[in-house]
Amino acid sequence: MQKHVVHSISAFLGFISADTCQHPLVKRERERERERERGGGGGATSIVHFIRSSMLQSHVLHLIQPFSSLLSSHQIKVASRCANGLNHILSYLSLKEDGVIWETLKETNAVIHIMNNIQNFSKGMESIKYFQQTASLPRRILGQWPPSRYRVWNDAELLRVLEVISVNPDSSVKVAVLQLYSAFALCGNGAERPLENGENLLKMVVQCMDSTQPPSVRIEAFKLAQLLAMSGQRCSKMMRLCCEPIVKAIICGLKGCGLSGRQIAEDRISLLVEAGHLALITRWAGERHIYFWKLGIASVLSTLLPSISHKAQQPLHSLSLEELKFITDEGTAFIWEIIVGLVTHCGEDFNSEMNGSDLFISILIYCACMTFVDSVHENGQICQDAENNISSCSASRAQSKLSKALKAEGKRYLKALMDYLCYVSSRDEYGRPDERTFFSIVGLKFYSGLPQYRKYVLQSEGIKMLLAFIKQCLKNDSHLGRLSFAPNLQNMFSSWTCCQTCAEDWDGRGILVLFGLWGLAELIHHSGRMRNHPDIFLGQMEYTEVQFINKLQEICSDTSIPGLRWYAAYLLSYFGVYGFPSRLGKRIGNALGEKENADTQLILKNGESVSIHGVVLMVQCPSLLQTVELPLDNESSDGSSVRQYTESAKKFKKEVHLSSHLRHQPLVKLLEFVYLGYLQAGEDLVKSLKSFAKHCKLQPLLQMLHRNRPKWGMPFPGLDLAFALDFDGHTFSDVALEAEATEVMQWTCKFCSVLVPHMHVHKVILWSSCDHFRAMFRSGMQESHSPFIKVPVSWEALVKLVGWLYSDKLPTLVTGCLWDNMDERKKLQELQPYLELCWLADYWLLDDIQEHCSRVINYCLDSSGNLSLEVLQIAARLSLWKLAETAVNRLAPSYSRLRLTGEIEKLDKDLADMVRAASVRHSQDSTKCKLEE
Repeated sequence: MQKHVVHSISAFLGFISADTCQHPLVKRERERERERERGGGGGATSIVHFIRSSMLQSHVLHLIQPFSSLLSSHQIKVASRCANGLNHILSYLSLKEDGVIWETLKETNAVIHIMNNIQNFSKGMESIKYFQQTASLPRRILGQWPPSRYRVWNDAELLRVLEVISVNPDSSVKVAVLQLYSAFALCGNGAERPLENGENLLKMVVQCMDSTQPPSVRIEAFKLAQLLAMSGQRCSKMMRLCCEPIVKAIICGLKGCGLSGRQIAEDRISLLVEAGHLALITRWAGERHIYFWKLGIASVLSTLLPSISHKAQQPLHSLSLEELKFITDEGTAFIWEIIVGLVTHCGEDFNSEMNGSDLFISILIYCACMTFVDSVHENGQICQDAENNISSCSASRAQSKLSKALKAEGKRYLKALMDYLCYVSSRDEYGRPDERTFFSIVGLKFYSGLPQYRKYVLQSEGIKMLLAFIKQCLKNDSHLGRLSFAPNLQNMFSSWTCCQTCAEDWDGRGILVLFGLWGLAELIHHSGRMRNHPDIFLGQMEYTEVQFINKLQEICSDTSIPGLRWYAAYLLSYFGVYGFPSRLGKRIGNALGEKENADTQLILKNGESVSIHGVVLMVQCPSLLQTVELPLDNESSDGSSVRQYTESAKKFKKEVHLSSHLRHQPLVKLLEFVYLGYLQAGEDLVKSLKSFAKHCKLQPLLQMLHRNRPKWGMPFPGLDLAFALDFDGHTFSDVALEAEATEVMQWTCKFCSVLVPHMHVHKVILWSSCDHFRAMFRSGMQESHSPFIKVPVSWEALVKLVGWLYSDKLPTLVTGCLWDNMDERKKLQELQPYLELCWLADYWLLDDIQEHCSRVINYCLDSSGNLSLEVLQIAARLSLWKLAETAVNRLAPSYSRLRLTGEIEKLDKDLADMVRAASVRHSQDSTKCKLEE
C-alpha cells in the first residue's frame, strides 16, 4: 500500500507544470524516487511540505489518521518521516478542530508510538538523526493537548533515555532534549517528576546555560528552568540543589547585552530576555538574593539601563524629571520586576553600600516616585510600575522623595482620588472594580503615608471612607488579583500549563482589600492611639468598632492570602489584640485555664502556679518548658508499654520554676498567645510583654507588640500543632486512637485497611477540638485502665482526622493529570476516607470537616461522572441524604444511558426512582430554557 501511495505521488509530480518542475523540492524528489520506494512515507511527507497551505488546509483532518498510524512502523525512516510530516500538518490546526484531532491521535496511540520511537532512536549515532526529526512532534502535541502529558512524563524509561541522550555534545540534540523536558514541565505534576532526583537534571540545565554553549542551547535551558521554577516550592527545591550555579548562569546571561543604540543579534536579545525572566525568581524570599548581590547583579542591571551608568557621577537631586522618566522607560518590565524582588527581600543586615547597590536603589526610588507623580498629574491615576516599586522600597527614603516630588499639585489630585473613592464606596450596586478604582486606592495608600497629606485625609473622613470601601469589597466578594490590573506580570508559559498547584501569592486575589487595609493602617498608625480618637466609628454605618474587630479576626482565620491576614493582624494591634487569630487557636483556646487534663505546673517565685498542657507549650513556646524524659518499655509489643507509660504519667506532674522577674499577669497573657495564637492587652502591659516575648524568642508576637509594619512577602505564622505528633517517645501523649470501622462502614467502603494500627495523641487536643471526645471523657466512657479509644473509621480516614485536629487542615485530593488518569477503583479508594469523615462529621457535629469533605466529594463528582453511582449507594447507606441528592442530580442527565446499559439496576428501587425523577426534572428544565431562548 505504501508503495502504491508513493507511485501516486510520483504520478502527480509527473503532471505538474514545467515551471514547477524547476522547484528544488521537485528535483530532489525525482532524484530520490528509488529511496522513497524503499522507505515509504517519505514521498508523502515531501508532498505535504510542497502543497500550498490553502490546498492542504481542507485535507488536514484526512491526513492525520494515516500519518499517525504509520508512527508505529518498525522502519525508523518511515516512522521519523511520518513524525516530520505530521508535525507539519498539525501546524495548520484551527481551534474548532482541536477536539477531533486529539481523538484521532488518541485512537491511533500516536503519543505512545512516538515515545517508543524516541527510546529506540537512542541506540547508535545514526538513530540520533531520527531523534532530532521526531522530537519536535511530541513537543507540539504536548503543548497543544494537556491530556497527552501524563503518559509521557510518567514514563520512567523515557526519562532515563533522555538523560542518556542529553550527554550528546551535538548542540541540536541538546536543544531537542531541552525542548522535550520543557514540554513535560508544562504539566505541574510533570515538572515535579524529574526534580524528584533532580541533581543530574539541574546540572545538565546549568551546563547548557553556560556561556561556552551556543545561544540556541542557552535559550532553551533558560526556558526549561523557568518552567521548573514556576512555583515557589519548586524554586526552593531547585535552589537547595544548586543555588549559586543557577544565579551565576542568570547573571552571565544578562551580561554584555546593554540595550544601547548599537545593533544586537536577535539570538542575543532572546538570550537576555529568557535570562531576565528566570531572574524573576527574586520575587520569592531565599538565600538566592545573597548570591545575586554578591555576584554583582547591581552592575549588570546598570549595563541594561545605560543612563544609570551615564548619570552615576551626578548628584541624584540634579536629575530632571525627563531624565528620570527616560531611565524608567528605558528598561523592560522584567528588569524593574527583578529590582523590586531584590529590594523587597533585602535582609535586615543588608549593606547596600558594600554591595555597590546604594546608588541603584536610590535611582529606583527616584524613578518610582517620579513615575507616580507623572502618572497622577497626566492621567489622574497611578501606574502599575510605580505602585510595584514604591511598595517595595525603603519606606523612609521613598516617603522623603515622594513628598518633594508631589509639591503643590499633590493636594488637588488627592481630592480627586478621594472624591472618586467616596462615590464608589457609597454606591448600592458596587459592580466589578475597574482599573481606576484599583489605582485610586493604591494612590490613597501612598498619600496616607505622607505627613503633609495625611491630615487632609483624616479631616476628610478618610478612615470612614476606607471602612466603607473595605466593607463593599468583602460584601461583594471582590476576588481580584494583581494580574487583573497588570497582565504584563503574567508568566509567559501560564496559558499553556496544566496541574500547576501554586501556593497563594502574598497579595493573592484580594488586592483591593489588601491596599484598603494598608491605607487604613497608615492612617491609624499616624493618628495616635485609638483611645484618643473615640469618634472614628461614631456615625459609621458600615462597622461599629466591635464589628470591625470581628471582621479583622475573621480575615485572619478564614482567608488563605498571607498579605490580607498580615494587615488584618497588624490593624488588630491598634485595638489591643496582638497576634494571629485562627480557627485552630479558637478550638485549642477552650483548654486554657482548665486543669482536668493539665500535666505541667508553671511555678512563680512567689509560690503562685499555673496549670498548663505540656504539648501545647512544647510546640508554641519550648523555651518555657524543661522537658523530663520518661522511660518506656520498648521491648514490649502487646501495648503494655503504653499502659505502663500512661500510669506513670498520671502520677507525675512536671514542675517548671520561673524567673523572679516574671509576674503572674504577663505570664497569663503569654499563655493566652500560646493557646489562642493571639492575646488581648492594654498599653500598660505591652512593655513587660515585649521583654517576655523577646526572652521566649517569639518573634512574630514581638513584631505585633512593636507594631512593625509587615514586610511584603513574609509568611503568615499560623498556629499548627502537628509537630507534636513527631515527638520521640510520644512525650506528653496520654491516649491512643485506634481505627475500627463499623459493620456498615466495612460493608459500604470497599477499601478499608486490613491492619488496625493505632496513633498516639494528646487528650487536650481531643478534648478541646471535639465535643464528642469531651463528653466521652467526662462521662467515663473511656475506661481509666485503657489508653485506647476506638474511632469508627478506617486507618486512612483516621490519619486525616488527626491531621485536622492538630492543624485545622485536611489534605486535598490529587488533581489534574494524576486524578484524570486514575481508574475508577483507584478514584473511589482515594475518595473513601472523605466519605467516611463526612459521615463521622455528621455524627460528631464537626461542621468544618463536613464542609471540607463535601467540597472534595463534589469536585470528584464533577470531574468523574462515573463515580456518582457508587457515591449515591454509599451516601444512602450512611444516611448522608444531602450528598445523595448531589449524586442523584449528577446522574440525572445520564438516566437513559444507565437504563439501556443496565447500570441503573445496581441501585435499589427507591434510589432508582430518585434518579428517574431527577431526570424528568432535568428534561423539563432543559426544555424550558430552550423555549425562553
